[in-house]
Amino acid sequence: MAKRDYYELLGVNKNASTDEIKRAYRRMAIKYHPDKNPDDKEAEARFKECAEAYEVLSDSDKRQRYDQFGHEGLRGAGMHDFSRMNVEDIFSMFGFDDFFSGIFGGRRRSARRAGPARGYDLETAVELTLNDVARGTEKTIEFTRQDRCAECAGSGAAKGSQPTGCPSCGGSGQVTRGGGFFQMVSACAQCGGTGKVITNPCKKCKGTGKVPKKRAVTIKVPAGVHEGQAIRVAGEGEPGQNNGPNGDLYCYVRIKPHEFLERDGNNLVVVVPISFTQAALGTTLDVPSLNGARKLKIPAGTQYGSTFRIKGQGLPDMRTRRIGDELVQITIETPAKLNAKQEQLLREFATTENKTVSPKSKSFFEKLKKHFGNN
Repeated sequence: MAKRDYYELLGVNKNASTDEIKRAYRRMAIKYHPDKNPDDKEAEARFKECAEAYEVLSDSDKRQRYDQFGHEGLRGAGMHDFSRMNVEDIFSMFGFDDFFSGIFGGRRRSARRAGPARGYDLETAVELTLNDVARGTEKTIEFTRQDRCAECAGSGAAKGSQPTGCPSCGGSGQVTRGGGFFQMVSACAQCGGTGKVITNPCKKCKGTGKVPKKRAVTIKVPAGVHEGQAIRVAGEGEPGQNNGPNGDLYCYVRIKPHEFLERDGNNLVVVVPISFTQAALGTTLDVPSLNGARKLKIPAGTQYGSTFRIKGQGLPDMRTRRIGDELVQITIETPAKLNAKQEQLLREFATTENKTVSPKSKSFFEKLKKHFGNN
């Protein structure tokens, strides 16, 4: 499925400032928030699409790549897989816990974040040829992820110091507003729900505990894989919080168009043009396949649109390993220009069919006009 334009998703123009993009994302997140649209899968999908758009447009490097190359430019950029995230994770990643909990009510994510938490999943793309699909292959994938800062071991605090308990929430990560039956619990705005604050931040990561790191992993691609399928690489996502496990990396398959062949399930289809004399008299052709040129006999009297099957020249089924076929569809080309001899021979042939041809015959539209004029 083709991705929508990120600017269109957030309703901003390409010259929008960072603040305008943030405000636009907040508006769209409120509009499509699952609490506002219960059991609405379409709204949930739009909610996550907007989060993906905000991730790109709020990051200067990703935005520049997107503006220059579109969605293709984000390959290897370490995009988060929002389809597998819940609402709390998305808001936490962008630092909007307190803002949205104040609108929709606290979800007590902060209590959950006190212990080790699994890191976010990432997604990227791997481009394959039809030959790769036919045989299976290994590919090296390069991407960038936010990794633990080696300088501070992911704590965000400078060497020799440690995060301290948050004075606003007493280290609980939560604050309570109101009283009686109308109490509302939300993430602490000062510590972001972690229960800790950093007074002496690490210079390398500026207190975030994470730095961009380039990674390269080799993945095994099974034969018969389809466009859009994901290959999971365990533990290659972002590191978790409080020493939690890494998330996973999902490599989505994109298949490069072949010069001649198109995929139809496990079959391959090729369209082969022939002349009308070859169709009438029959011939033998070389047709392209993944295993080089193949001989194909075209019988006399072949009609436009006829399809011939070459057994076992398609793609393997991932589950059964059965190999599909190659389907050769015939089109018949009419010559655009004839020399005098060719035209004479064709006119002689037309007389044997008892057919009249232009310029001696009346045009089709003249005949049609005469026909309706007599009725």
